[in-house]
Amino acid sequence: MLSFLFFFSFAIAPKAPVASNVSPAGTTGQAWMQKGQLHPQKQFVFEKPSEVERKVPEAGVIDKPGVYELSTGPSGVSRIHLIPAFIDSEQADWMFEQLLQDIPWGQRTHIRQEMSFEEPRLTSWYGELPYTYSRITMQPNPNWHPLLTMLKERIEEFSGYAFNSLLCNLYRNEKDSVDWHSDDEPSLGKNPIIASLSFGATRTFEMRKKPSPEENGDYTYVERLKIPLDHGTLLMMEGATQEDWQHRVPKEYHSRDARINLTFRIIYPEPGGVWK
Repeated sequence: MLSFLFFFSFAIAPKAPVASNVSPAGTTGQAWMQKGQLHPQKQFVFEKPSEVERKVPEAGVIDKPGVYELSTGPSGVSRIHLIPAFIDSEQADWMFEQLLQDIPWGQRTHIRQEMSFEEPRLTSWYGELPYTYSRITMQPNPNWHPLLTMLKERIEEFSGYAFNSLLCNLYRNEKDSVDWHSDDEPSLGKNPIIASLSFGATRTFEMRKKPSPEENGDYTYVERLKIPLDHGTLLMMEGATQEDWQHRVPKEYHSRDARINLTFRIIYPEPGGVWK
């Protein structure tokens, strides 16, 4: 009888409560509030994107002898070669005086937008072919001065190039100049070689890289260089320099004595013999 009662009581014993993940009423809400207090909801604040400040690059300076690759692009490598004291000072002195006296210097007239103005420098041309730039045609002049012939041969021996023409420039003082340009006339051919020999007062030769198509002709942020050209200095411009860069000799605010610049080059006949 006792065994039966024991069995019966075991069989009808209530089930143990099943554990639940849900907290008792009131506990769940309290826990949520505590969690919310620890991690308050963040508010979205719109911030205007800051504009990237674009600075105008400072001009670099090249004043040591050597070969400099200025840039590389689709048109090729732009390269210059600076040779200070290519003509020693004593020789350069008497050469300057002789060239100043013997070369038939003249002042040409430019026409731009139907307006005419005189070039702010004097020039002279040597070569069996004419040369046209900025709507000015320099007529052939095969009568080379003996000193110019000697200088041409010396540069040819040094550089390995053969030149057939020469544009001479006389900057009389600090007010004389030449504006931004490239020596890229069709008669100079592709990737022309220009050998520039300077005598007299030091003037700064400036260069600037032509802007990319995305810049729409804006030169504000392009790379720039300054090269002081001293008495007797030779500067060679090679490769794509004329296609990808411009150069100038600006006016100066300080007094400058006269300077002569000889730019030896290779001129080719225009197709059909037509000069424009």
